Amino acid sequence: MKKILALAAALSICLGAWADEGMWLLPLLESMNIDIMQREGCRLTAEDIYSVNHSSLKDAVVQFDGGCTGEIVSKDGLLLTNHHCGYSRIQELSTPEHNYLMDGYWALKRSQEIPVPGLTVKFLVYMEDVTEKMADPAARPLAKALIENDAKEANPGCEVVVESFYDSNVFYLIVYKNYTDVRFVGAPPSSIGKFGGDTDNWEWPRHTGDFSMFRVYADKKGEPADYNKNNVPLKAKSHLKISLKGVQEGDYAMVMGYPGSTQRFQTAAQLKDMEQVHRIAIDARLVRENLMWDAMCSDAAIMLQYADKYAMSTNYRKKWQGEEKAFRDLDIIARQEAREEAFIEWVNQNPERVEKYGEALDRIAAATAAASPVQKAFNLIYESAFQIEIQGLAFSFINDVLGAVQGEGATIENAVQGGLDNLKKEYDSYYAPLDKKETAALLSFFRERVDTSLINMNGIMPEGEDFLNLDIDKYVTDLFNTSAFVAYEKVKEVWENVHTQEDLQAAMDDPAMQLAFNVFSNAYSLYLQTEQLDEAMEPYRAAYTAGLLEWTEGQPSYPDANFTMRLTYGHVRPYSPKDGLFYDYFTTLRGVQEKEDPSNPEFIVPEALKPWYSAKPKQFGKYADKDGSLHLCFLTDNDITGGNSGSPVLDAYGRLIGLAFDGNWESMSSDVIFEPELQRCICVDIRYVLFCVEKLGGAKNLIREMDIVK
Repeated sequence: MKKILALAAALSICLGAWADEGMWLLPLLESMNIDIMQREGCRLTAEDIYSVNHSSLKDAVVQFDGGCTGEIVSKDGLLLTNHHCGYSRIQELSTPEHNYLMDGYWALKRSQEIPVPGLTVKFLVYMEDVTEKMADPAARPLAKALIENDAKEANPGCEVVVESFYDSNVFYLIVYKNYTDVRFVGAPPSSIGKFGGDTDNWEWPRHTGDFSMFRVYADKKGEPADYNKNNVPLKAKSHLKISLKGVQEGDYAMVMGYPGSTQRFQTAAQLKDMEQVHRIAIDARLVRENLMWDAMCSDAAIMLQYADKYAMSTNYRKKWQGEEKAFRDLDIIARQEAREEAFIEWVNQNPERVEKYGEALDRIAAATAAASPVQKAFNLIYESAFQIEIQGLAFSFINDVLGAVQGEGATIENAVQGGLDNLKKEYDSYYAPLDKKETAALLSFFRERVDTSLINMNGIMPEGEDFLNLDIDKYVTDLFNTSAFVAYEKVKEVWENVHTQEDLQAAMDDPAMQLAFNVFSNAYSLYLQTEQLDEAMEPYRAAYTAGLLEWTEGQPSYPDANFTMRLTYGHVRPYSPKDGLFYDYFTTLRGVQEKEDPSNPEFIVPEALKPWYSAKPKQFGKYADKDGSLHLCFLTDNDITGGNSGSPVLDAYGRLIGLAFDGNWESMSSDVIFEPELQRCICVDIRYVLFCVEKLGGAKNLIREMDIVK
């Protein structure tokens, strides 16, 4: 930790050219960043942003549903996040009769806000450096347990965790408060919230109203509580003011949120292997996505069932494709190799450094080579056979049943009923004829690439038939003709008659369950091997990262993203991805009109928005930009990644000006290296959000409760 804090002394000299890079830890803003931030335009103090003793901006920023970010925008717990962050939850609440996903929804009074089972919102309470207590690697498991136990006693009802940073060179205790009564307040129709679909994903210019609204509820003391009709809206410790001023090129902007994962301390050997692993995933996902898309376009009911599954698959697949292209175009591997050569040259200049860091890169390369076949095999089975839905349904069900019987001592009847209750909702988003096509395609894909020395699939075959010579079409037909898991009613019919151990054993002969057992056992075995190999590599990664920190002492340094709260600061900026091509920093409603295509589900425009194409500036009122148009999205050069979706984009005074929702195609290598001239954060303008809420949704009640300033 001392090495990291020592960087602060030199930051005022060297950080200016790097001001827009970095996912910075909030407790270190005072020592590392605030002077530079204020010179860049920030009008806040470090205490305004992160304080343990007083309300601050961090109290208005939350982790949403475990994988996104949200922000509190009223004193009564009203929450904003991206439409795509709330997408799966809105889908779960939707039915063909009340299709909130496709048609949108607005609660015009509190009683119309809809409970969302399973949705959690996480508030950061504080972070504490515990590096010294975790100094001995051999004693870390015990030290971690003791630190967390003490923190639980000091913070009853809170989640506590010790997280590692800088490849286990730094450790923080982090305390969270989790709220589990979260209710759906509203969202625009998907034709606004997801306008452009996969075609526009990771692209600029964008015209997507990517937002949705929820509310956090608590018991009458303001503490977390499961859903209860007597719960009340959370009286938030802090909420964001909303600015209608709009943005101009060069304006200061910062993003706070929970970025998920970056790999900026990885070696060239690791990056090469990562590319190969991602290629397997790209190819497998394309197989499944093509079948999903055809089915979705043929039937609105299937579109509702599979919209979230399709979006989740395409999002990362397209990101990995962009990453491949960026690696080539920007020569990422060669640049990393050159950096490592310079690092080794520096190491070799000092015997003490040779002792500490001299073997690290070679050891990482050797460990990566050893782990590579296993990692590829795991990714292959995970992205193909593991994605077959019928086996996933079977495995989830039997896992619930056996877990209740063996782990909780439940009776077989009670365990089965609990499993059936959990399973029922899964069939709301399941269409067996599509899964049947996917199963045949994914098994064929898997067989074409399988390394039989690492994976044995013969156990799924009837009478021990060889998988490599299997008639896959016949096997799949028999599977779907005989398995109860093609429909919930069939599962219920079979399993409600399971009362004894013998009944249980007989029911487990279902072919989907046998497939599930085989897929899981292979996948789990490979997973354990990757964990062991990764653990063996950890000391060398830690040594390499420690060496980098010493080598670059006096230069800005921040740890890789790991779903902990970070702040990034920068400016509103356009960009030029190639010679002769210039992208402005904002888009307007005109772009929706230009992109509209009634024949393409991704570019359908809701009827309510079309009359606004020809609106006069005064009709947009307070939501119009000074140029008279309605601005939809804008660009900043903030450093973000997955998990930042829904993050507040804040002006120099900490007021909300937009929501981060995407990155641009040209910087898909950003998880590995920051490209200041190319990397852009794509944001939905808060004025478009409020326009949709008031003018299209008619939810003036929500507008009135927000703290809106000009």
